Amino acid sequence: MQRLQSQWQRVPLMDRWLSSELLGPLLFGVAAFTAVSLSVGVVFELVRKVAEAGLPPLVAMQVLGLRLPGFLVLSFPMATLMATLLAFSRLSSSSELTALRSIGVPTWRMVVPALVVAALMTVLTFVFNDVIVPSANLAAADTLDAALGRSVAAERGDNVVYSRYAQLTSIDEKGRERTGNDLAQLFYSRRFREGKMYEVTLLDFTKAGHQQLLIAKTGIWNDARSMWEFRAGRIVDIDSANNRTTSADFDRYFYPFTKAPLDVGKLPSDAAQMTVAQAWRAEALLEQAGDRKEARRLRVRIQEKFAFPAICLVFGLIGSSLGVRPNARTSRSQGFGISVLLIFGYYLMSFIFSSLGIKGTLLPFFAAWMPVFIGLGGGLVLLKQASR
Repeated sequence: MQRLQSQWQRVPLMDRWLSSELLGPLLFGVAAFTAVSLSVGVVFELVRKVAEAGLPPLVAMQVLGLRLPGFLVLSFPMATLMATLLAFSRLSSSSELTALRSIGVPTWRMVVPALVVAALMTVLTFVFNDVIVPSANLAAADTLDAALGRSVAAERGDNVVYSRYAQLTSIDEKGRERTGNDLAQLFYSRRFREGKMYEVTLLDFTKAGHQQLLIAKTGIWNDARSMWEFRAGRIVDIDSANNRTTSADFDRYFYPFTKAPLDVGKLPSDAAQMTVAQAWRAEALLEQAGDRKEARRLRVRIQEKFAFPAICLVFGLIGSSLGVRPNARTSRSQGFGISVLLIFGYYLMSFIFSSLGIKGTLLPFFAAWMPVFIGLGGGLVLLKQASR
């Protein structure tokens, strides 16, 4: 503790003073924006479930606590914008920034403490978003589902599709053999519940001149044999060379195939419930499964996990640049209103670019980071104008 205090004393007095001026509005902003977003996003829905679905109030409070980190993360960038805008506006209206200018302190130098605070909020937002929020959101969903008698979210999925590609030999249109990376097997399950696949269809193209179709009511992964165990189904073999079809019914059948469909079925449907490492793994599985649209969407979400914390830096630059203008006067209510307008505009722009990335119009990197680059550019323009 003493070491931290000694290091803090080494920071220039002006930077310590400006940073301390930011602390109060920052805490107020975090509390205000968290309360508003939490009330709109969770509280009303939980109250309705308590009244209509019989959700125990104690469980509702537990779910509320687990959802809190996710809304704290949303409030960090907004609070950074409001804190920098209010703090510098107050200092400007009381002529304290004018006094700094009179002794030769340039405008950009006054903004440096705000950018340092914004950078710290960026790191804090990333840590919360990657370490705390995914597990908390997943725990909240599981707690709510368990209380309402529903299946656990992590063991539930619909329309599970996994495709595997391999080097296969086939006959081309001229009757010649060709070898290429083609679809080898396609696995489909209509429903996935509690580790079991239901209404399974599996296509196998690994045998040259043969196509095999397997249909089963259920399928489970057998760890002892490292194979899939299918129950109550039929196998159909199509010999295209001899134009012959054979079929056989079975009660129990072991099939050598990868465990990947099970991993695909367990993937959370929401990227907010994944860490960056989990999202990378999920993206690789979706790419292997041939679900390129979903894989592209997840690549955009992965980039957004890195770009979203940088909003704190963008808002810190914009807020301080607006507040540091000579004779800037912004009350707390005005600051809240201006912050809401800027935040709405920024998130609308982010939504548009994100949609373009998911469609494939933009690369995932640009879809996630373009709003950050545009915001930083706008902040620098505002800072240049305030320096005149």
